[in-house]
Amino acid sequence: MTHSVALDGKVAIVTGAASGIGEAIAKAYLSAGAKVVAADLTAPRIDGSPDALLSLVCDVTDDDAPARLCGAAANAFGGLDILVNNAGVCLPGSIEDQSLEDWEKTFAINVTAPFRTSQAAIPMLKERGGGRIINLGSIMSEFGGPGLCAYGTSKHAVAGLSKGMAADLGKYGITVNYLQPGSIWSGMSRPFMADADFRKYWESKAPMGRIGDPEDVAAAALFLATDGSRFVSGAGIRVCGGAMSTF
Repeated sequence: MTHSVALDGKVAIVTGAASGIGEAIAKAYLSAGAKVVAADLTAPRIDGSPDALLSLVCDVTDDDAPARLCGAAANAFGGLDILVNNAGVCLPGSIEDQSLEDWEKTFAINVTAPFRTSQAAIPMLKERGGGRIINLGSIMSEFGGPGLCAYGTSKHAVAGLSKGMAADLGKYGITVNYLQPGSIWSGMSRPFMADADFRKYWESKAPMGRIGDPEDVAAAALFLATDGSRFVSGAGIRVCGGAMSTF
């Protein structure tokens, strides 16, 4: 049996799409034939025809954000098949000095926003007879790291949220999975990459010997959006160049 990676006729929402991984996912979906609502704090600047791409300025933590995102997909493209909860934040801090403000902001963006947006999207996915929800976790969904207390905890929560959603939504033909990027060149990671020792550590830790590109994660997100992934649910897919398979 063969499966196509085409997304012709599918409609997707991608949050955090102005740069990095979210932008790469939106572009991959457009190239595969999907219609995309690309949302971020600033309007994503992605090439695409108006009949296939809608750039939306949206703060995923706003009370009306879930309704705005889903309404935009319905009004512009007639429905929804794929939701990618990619918007995220990493605010460094150890357990000793992490502020409550940064802790709550991290969870509002990384965990509560995917929960609320997914809830709003479920009726639309059910109308289509099924669909895909893809959440952005991290290798920190499994591991801990120094100075990343809030971020790591939030990404563990993304893993739990995804598994719980998969258990609840499978009966509707809706799959829910989460991606686990390792060290990837992106706006979020560049401040860390400025530390030469940090960069060399991750380059040497990955058997492939390099930092990942956003397109590497987008390729996995593309697979999880297709019919070929229809029996994959509740899974965390590592995209780390094998870094987390080594000691």
